[in-house]
Amino acid sequence: MTDLNVQLLPWQQEVYSDPTRFKVVAAGRRTGKSRLAAWMLIINALQTDKGQVFYVAPTQGQARDIMWQTLLELGHPVIAGSHINNLQIKLVNGAMISLKGADRPETMRGVSLKFLVMDEYADMKPDVWEQILRPALADQKGSAMFIGTPMGRNHFYELYKYAELGSDETYRGWHFTSYDNPLLDSSEIDMAKKSMSSYAFRQEFMASFEARGSEMFKEGWVQFGEEPEVGDYYIAVDLAGFEEVNKKRTKNSKLDETAIAIVKVSPDGWYVDNIIYGRWSLDETAAKIFQAVRDYRPVSVGIERGIAKQAVMSPLTDLQKRYGTFFRVEELTHGNKKKTDRVMWALQGRFENGYIALNKGEWNNRFLDQLFQFPDPLTHDDLVDALAYIDQLAQVAYHYDYEIDDHEILDVVAGY
Repeated sequence: MTDLNVQLLPWQQEVYSDPTRFKVVAAGRRTGKSRLAAWMLIINALQTDKGQVFYVAPTQGQARDIMWQTLLELGHPVIAGSHINNLQIKLVNGAMISLKGADRPETMRGVSLKFLVMDEYADMKPDVWEQILRPALADQKGSAMFIGTPMGRNHFYELYKYAELGSDETYRGWHFTSYDNPLLDSSEIDMAKKSMSSYAFRQEFMASFEARGSEMFKEGWVQFGEEPEVGDYYIAVDLAGFEEVNKKRTKNSKLDETAIAIVKVSPDGWYVDNIIYGRWSLDETAAKIFQAVRDYRPVSVGIERGIAKQAVMSPLTDLQKRYGTFFRVEELTHGNKKKTDRVMWALQGRFENGYIALNKGEWNNRFLDQLFQFPDPLTHDDLVDALAYIDQLAQVAYHYDYEIDDHEILDVVAGY
């Protein structure tokens, strides 16, 4: 890497350094996907003494437009020759990098591959991988990287979720947004957001696999507002496990996050001031909860029942004693309900009828991504779950503008 003088972004370095055989990267626009792909093509080609290296885009024209110049730029010191007519680059060790189009699968049959990149895999027919390219990796025990921006919940989504689950140690998935590229001015992303639909923005910049029109929570229900003058604050905490926090992440490590929902409840509804989230150690989690209590002075604090709650109570109690700030912690339970039912009961009717307003903050994108994808069992929902727990803490008489008989039932199980 030093000889070629290539500097990788932190997320690129993470993916590059990981030894997993099949890497699946879902990333937003302008994150640096193609540059990472070019670098990995060059390195893998330099490390092989037999077998070919392929870069595959949806069409051969796209392969040329996306990758040709980038390969020439990054690989200049180790390129022995290039042939633009057949889109091949020969390196000093004799290895060949070939650029291919998935629209011409017949050109990829009968080869032995050492490494392969499939760029914008969502735009390709999955048969190209399953019937042609995967078998081509077999004799060399070659590896592959799938990269792209999501296009709903198609075969790329299925592959990403399979990789993310960690049940197959040969696969690993990553998710990055356009904000993960420090070289990209975040104000440009924010500006683009103003002129795009929220669905398009989440897909293109936040790399969301959201399926248009399939949400139980609809975009039109989401409102932003100002803090009401009257009302009381409540804090609900959905805890993640702590055992993996201080260890190097593995393919099978739990990726849930602790979420701390801070909500002001009034007769007019809920004002969600903030949802703090992250993967923290036991002491860090206790400190986050304690600081939220000191900042907002809630009338009630609730933490999800379980082993994690038992663990966090000890350092949380120590902080209360140390600073002389004492508060009762309520135990939040599932109430013998499935999570889907509990969240729907707590949130769907309130969102639909305008009784939840969000404060604008950095947490919005993560929360809305989870909300609009709920209840996908493979998608994290920690922030949504934490907010739903507020329903157990807050006992407020709401005044609705509609008659109960006129309320349209959206979900026969949840009753909303």
